[in-house]
Amino acid sequence: MEYRNKAKRKSSGYVGAWARRLGLLMLAVLMTGALAACGSSGNNNASTQNAGKKVYQIGVIQYVEHPALDAAYTGFKEELAAKGYKDGGNIKLDFKNGQGDTNNLSTISNQFVAEKKDLILAIATPAAQAVANQTSTIPIIGTAITDYEAAKLVVSNDKPGRNVTGTSDLVSIADQIKLGKELVPTAKTVGLLYSSSEANSVVQAKLAKQAIADQGMQVKEVTVATVNDVQQATQSLVGKCDYIYIPTDNTLASAMKTVAGITTPAKLVTITGSDTMVDDGGFATMGIDYTDLGRQTADMAIQILSGAKTPADLPIEWTEKTSVTINADLVKAFGITVPAKYVDAVKAPATTK
Repeated sequence: MEYRNKAKRKSSGYVGAWARRLGLLMLAVLMTGALAACGSSGNNNASTQNAGKKVYQIGVIQYVEHPALDAAYTGFKEELAAKGYKDGGNIKLDFKNGQGDTNNLSTISNQFVAEKKDLILAIATPAAQAVANQTSTIPIIGTAITDYEAAKLVVSNDKPGRNVTGTSDLVSIADQIKLGKELVPTAKTVGLLYSSSEANSVVQAKLAKQAIADQGMQVKEVTVATVNDVQQATQSLVGKCDYIYIPTDNTLASAMKTVAGITTPAKLVTITGSDTMVDDGGFATMGIDYTDLGRQTADMAIQILSGAKTPADLPIEWTEKTSVTINADLVKAFGITVPAKYVDAVKAPATTK
C-alpha cells in the first residue's frame, strides 16, 4: 500500500511537472501570437489609412513648349501647393508635352484616359481638343485657350454643359491693335501673322481684321501651318506693312526668336499677344500674366477635385488684369519715341536681364 502511494505520488509529480511545462509552452505560444497579431493589426491599420487617403491622379497635357504655356503650368502647380494640394502628397502630377505634334497629343490623351486620371489639365487649344475627343467623363480643365465655344469644347462659355471648363487668355485685341497704332502713328498697313491650323488663332485673326479696319488701316494677312513656315512667312511681310500683329498663337510663340531674327534687322515693329513673346524678340504687347492665369486655373481645379463643382456648371473664366510691356532693347535699336503714358512699360526683356 505504501509502495503504491509512493508510486502514485511519483507519477503525479511527473504529470504535474509535464503539465506545468506544457502550460508554460502554450503561454509562450499565445504571447508570441498575440504580439504578432498586434504587429499585424498595426500594419493593417497603416495600410487601411494609406488606402483611405485619396491621392488625386492629375494628367497634364501641354501642346508645345514655349514660355507662356510653361508659365501657366508653373502657376497651376504653385497655386495647388499653396492650397494644400502638393505633388507627391495628396496629388500626383503626370506632365506630358505634345511637342506641337497632333499624333503625340492623341497618344498622350489615350494614355491618360486608359489610366483613368481623376482630372486632366490641358494647356492650349489643340491639347484640350485632343483629350476632349477621347473622353466625355473625366473632368478636363483648360488654360491658355482663347475661346472654348469656338473650339467646340463646350456648349457655351457661360454654361459649358460638358466635362470641359477652364480659363481663357483672350484679351482685347482691339486694344492691342490700338497700341500698335500709338507706337507707329504713321502706320497704314498691318501685317497679320498667325497659324491657320489653330482654332484659337483663327478666332483672334477675325477680331484683329475688324480692329485694323476700325483704325482705318489695311491688312496684309499671312498664315503658317507649322514652325517650318515661319521664316518665309515673316520675310514676306518685310517692306509690305508698317508693323506686324501676332496673336497668342502657339506656333508663332514657339518660333518667336525666328520671327525676331527677321524683324529686328528690318526695324519692323511686332505687336504680340503675350509678354513672353516680347521677351523672345517682340516689340510690345498688351497682355496678361500667364503665371497668374495658371493660378486662376488651379483654383477652378480645386473646386472640381473637392466635389464642389463639375466642369459642366463651372463657367469659363477670363482675367481682367492686363499690362503693357515694351521691349527696351528694341526701342533703343529702332529709335522709336514711346508715348509718355507708356514710359514705365519700357523694360528690358526677361531673357537678357
